[in-house]
Order: sequence, then C-alpha cells, then structure tokens
Amino acid sequence: MYDQLEYSVRRSDRARRVRVTVDPRDGIEVVLPRRAPARAAAAAVAELRPWIERRLAEADALREQIAARGDNVPYLGAELRLVVQPGRTRVHRRGDELLVPAGAGRSEAIERWYRRAARAEIAPRADRAAQAVGRTYTALTIRGQRTRWGSCSSTGALSFNWRLLLAPEEVLEYVIWHEACHLAVLDHSPRFWALVERHFPHYREPRLWLRRHGATLVL
Repeated sequence: MYDQLEYSVRRSDRARRVRVTVDPRDGIEVVLPRRAPARAAAAAVAELRPWIERRLAEADALREQIAARGDNVPYLGAELRLVVQPGRTRVHRRGDELLVPAGAGRSEAIERWYRRAARAEIAPRADRAAQAVGRTYTALTIRGQRTRWGSCSSTGALSFNWRLLLAPEEVLEYVIWHEACHLAVLDHSPRFWALVERHFPHYREPRLWLRRHGATLVL
C-alpha cells in the first residue's frame, strides 16, 4: 500500500524499548532509548510495517471523515454550523451556529470556545456525580490531551478533555461518572466497575464508542 514509509526518530531517556506510534497528523514516530543504535528504528518500522500500514489507512479514513463535516463541527451529538464574521476575535454560539473569526487564529479561537464550554458542561455534571457517590473533588481542570479523556488523582483532583464535547453526550456522561467513581475507588477493580454500573448502568456502549471513535474527536 505504502511503498516507502517516512518516519521521524526521537531519543528518550525514559524509554526502555523501541516504540512506534502512528498519528493522523504527525505521521510515524519511532522512539528510541538513549543508547539504542540508530538502525533499531529502521528494524522496528520493517517489523511493524503491516500494523503501521493499517494505522495509516485508518488515518486516511479519519481525515476523510473530518473533511466530510464541511462547515460544521460536532457538539455533544449535534452539529454547529461555522459562520465566519470578519473582525470578530472571540467565538460566540448563536443557536445552531458558531460565529467565528476570519483568517489566521480561527482554529485556536474555536478551541478556546470549546474549552470554556467544556467547563460549563462538565462542572455541574461532576458536582452531581460526586455527590451521588458520596465524595467531593478538590479541583476540576480542563485539558486537551490527544488520547486521555479524564483522570482522578489520589488527592481528588478531576481532569477532563475538552474534546469530549465533540462526542455524543452519553460519552461525556460516561467519562464524568467514571472519574467520579474513582473518587471512591481509585483503581479499576471489580468493585470500581460495580460502582460505575450502579450509577451509569449503560456505560459499556459509550465506553466502546470512545475506544472505536476517540481518534475522530479532533477539529
């Protein structure tokens, strides 16, 4: 499928083995331990070529899916139409429309709007979920990691990815309940999953959706 695979190499003091990643935007990256020979990168790419080509094909399909949105962006299962307004600097929602700046900086402005909207959507839901499990959280942070959707620290600090607003609403609800239940049970033991199921019985469907479609949650 792909005659020649181009990749970048990054050395890492923390890496214990050779690792290959394929990102829809950044392409193929080989992470080498600091003392690994340079030829280890080429060997890893050759060995993993079938897997890499599958991931590249998935990345191509992902780009096509995102391009098919046209002038729309997803928002908790709905679609908002982008309306460009010259002179505007801050994104504003008007019904099913998202009024956005023209020219450079538009993507950054849209992301800032999603981050603000994420806090407004998530905070009251997190309050209710924490109260339901009989716990309180110490802080709530909105982040933008590539693959991590939420976290709960041992000190009770919750963190959520703003990209969850690009998913159906039940996916956002699942991640919030997941992290709220970690306030009571920090591991992923059967006790934890029993608690999740008690409060969010249909968690398996949105959990599976996130595994299958999480890579599409980009602007």
